[in-house]
Amino acid sequence: MEAKTKTIDSFKLHEKDTGSADVQIALLTQRINHLTEHLQTNKKDHSSRRGLLMMVGQRRRLLDYLHDTDLARYQTVTKKLKLRR
Repeated sequence: MEAKTKTIDSFKLHEKDTGSADVQIALLTQRINHLTEHLQTNKKDHSSRRGLLMMVGQRRRLLDYLHDTDLARYQTVTKKLKLRR
């Protein structure tokens, strides 16, 4: 829970922001990284793999939305999360 709060604090746009695209992308990235580590040791956990793929798709849609609406925010989020090289 503490890691989630830290993530929200570092990506929020204003004081009470918990649901902006930036925050959602950051939280999804955190969960995706955690699940990726889990699946490296538990190769037969197909239900978690399906959840991971759904999260990756959701993050992709949010990134596309952010790219279309505010390119500067998109670039800062991807740079902070190291999603693009």
